Amino acid sequence: MNRPDANPVVRLKIERRSNHPWIFQKMVEKPEPRPKPGSVVDIVDRNGDFGGRGFYNGHSRIALRVLTQNPDEAVDEDFFARKIADAARLRREILKLDVVTDAYRLIHSEGDGLSGLVVDRFANTLVVEYFSAGFFKQRDLIKRCLLQHFPDAEIYAFAEDHVQKQESFDLAHPPAPKPTVIHEHGVQFHAAPGSKHKTGFFADQRDNRLLLSEFCKGARVLDLCCNSGGFGIYAKARGGAEEVTGIDLDEEILEIAESNARLNKAKIKFIQADIFAWLRDTASNPQKKFDVVVLDPAKMTRDREQVIPALKKYLDMNKLALGAVKPGGIFLSCSCTGLISEEQFLDMLRRAAFYANRTVQVIKVSGAGPDHPWLAHVPESRYLKAAFCRVE
Repeated sequence: MNRPDANPVVRLKIERRSNHPWIFQKMVEKPEPRPKPGSVVDIVDRNGDFGGRGFYNGHSRIALRVLTQNPDEAVDEDFFARKIADAARLRREILKLDVVTDAYRLIHSEGDGLSGLVVDRFANTLVVEYFSAGFFKQRDLIKRCLLQHFPDAEIYAFAEDHVQKQESFDLAHPPAPKPTVIHEHGVQFHAAPGSKHKTGFFADQRDNRLLLSEFCKGARVLDLCCNSGGFGIYAKARGGAEEVTGIDLDEEILEIAESNARLNKAKIKFIQADIFAWLRDTASNPQKKFDVVVLDPAKMTRDREQVIPALKKYLDMNKLALGAVKPGGIFLSCSCTGLISEEQFLDMLRRAAFYANRTVQVIKVSGAGPDHPWLAHVPESRYLKAAFCRVE
């Protein structure tokens, strides 16, 4: 498909001293003629040395996504088939995820050496999300490769509007597949690919849901920003919580949460509310405090310029959430904002505890499950932070 000697050449303004797969527009000479967005190109640095082979997009801030640094390795059908097979083997043969769940991330972009491609499995549905014009251009090939491993799967592909604009491609919104029921650790959930809630279900918190449930026997549990009810349902159905309350502002997602609770015969009180107003009322009443509190808000920002305001918002909500925890209780605070580092997140938590006048004993700092691997030289793939704490 793409012989190494047949690719257009793109030159860099710099020496290639990094093996990070992203090369930004400002580091790249404008090629003439300019390859079409998503073309496979060879990369040569300022000194004329081979710098890699990957996707080029002159419209994107990330102009080059390096897929291989081996000058003898073609980026062709065999390459993609091999990479996808490696990703499937990790989940199915090494991690043995099929034993505990039928919902997991099958391809985690840079973490699996496929920058710009995410694939999630929800039972018999594979949800493909494109983050780059390169993988959108290879969409038929990607589908063929996936069907080799899941021959009976229904494949649903999409890209968010802001990605299509940034990457300069057009993908019409296809009809959403039927919602399906997925299983993990004996708990069931409805997954709704094609809804406004990402790829349909947040599998990245699977191990954290399981650990959280171990603290919930006989407890009063508060699940803030509960989304489709994951933590709260684990707390009740698997953890044996006495009482669970879930709070979220989104009326539509609370309907899904209600149906998930019914699916597991879990009695949970879901409340549509802004957590700031709700917590201010709760924190002032000692009788309303909880044994276990979970705070798992949506991503705060995609913009590096907005990291400081995002941290301020995290600080405010964590300070209020800490006020709802009984002395000696458990607090799980999460952030899925990839632009905020673990160090920044834990410093925010330290400051929130100070302002809330609480002592926070960190038991464990976790992240996404092992189906979300990250390369040591690409820390951006490590986006989820989850701090399990005991609060005095």
